[in-house]
Amino acid sequence: MAADRRGVGYGFLAYLIWGMFPLYFQLLIRSGAFEIVAYRIVLALVFCLIVIAVTRDWQQLARLGKHRRSVGVLAIAGLLVSFNWTLYVWGVNNGYALDASLGYFINPLVSAAFGVVLLGERMRRLQWLAFGISTIAVVVLIVGYGQVPWVALGLATTFGVYGLVKKKVGAVVPPLPGLTIETAAATPFALAYLIWLGASGLSTVPLGSGYMLLISLAGPLSAIPLMLFAAAAIRIPLSTLGILQYIAPIGQFLIGWLVIGEQMPLERWIGFAIIWVAVIIFIIDALRAGRAGAAASR
Repeated sequence: MAADRRGVGYGFLAYLIWGMFPLYFQLLIRSGAFEIVAYRIVLALVFCLIVIAVTRDWQQLARLGKHRRSVGVLAIAGLLVSFNWTLYVWGVNNGYALDASLGYFINPLVSAAFGVVLLGERMRRLQWLAFGISTIAVVVLIVGYGQVPWVALGLATTFGVYGLVKKKVGAVVPPLPGLTIETAAATPFALAYLIWLGASGLSTVPLGSGYMLLISLAGPLSAIPLMLFAAAAIRIPLSTLGILQYIAPIGQFLIGWLVIGEQMPLERWIGFAIIWVAVIIFIIDALRAGRAGAAASR
């Protein structure tokens, strides 16, 4: 029981940090999304290598490096999540923080649909109902708001594909070595971009400045939630983790609405309300499935 409480705490902290990301990226608004994400990639790799060095866990990284297929899949995952990060940062800093939160509200539903179409998985009736309702919500937002919520759909789709790619390597890849290889795959592109910015005088991060210290936090802020998530995943059921994941988009929504001050006209409230109904149905289904699984194991 103590382990369960600790696992819930780790998961809560991970999703709380992810939910607070818009506040951090607003502090970096003078930099473009590509520059922010380039620093995030490079510094996340540095942070991962420091943690591996401190824990003296090079063997796991070396073992993983010998599996070319796993390294290739993780490299693709790294490029996908880098694109997802870039779209997210651009959205938050260009008036689409609410759309970004919408993307993470519908992401579990998109992932479930991917599982059905691409992996031959079966969705339960309540999951189908939740997916249908979320589709209606997107149509309402398109009609009422006058444009396709492409930031939300882009985030949900890219993160869903990222999940599919990660599924290819399975649960055998330890989180820290996996993240190290993912970031290492994207680092050459990020470094080249940062060098080009510096050489052309377009960099917005003065060396040795307080702003550079602020942007350097992107490394640990990227890696720490993932480590907390991994610690939670081995201690609590997936159904519990699936419910906790909604902490992040709730936080992002509240920050976008109350702090950043993005507008919420009636048609947007209606669209979000329909999405929240779908989310509630999805959570109810997860709880029922979790209980049924626990009863079966007993």
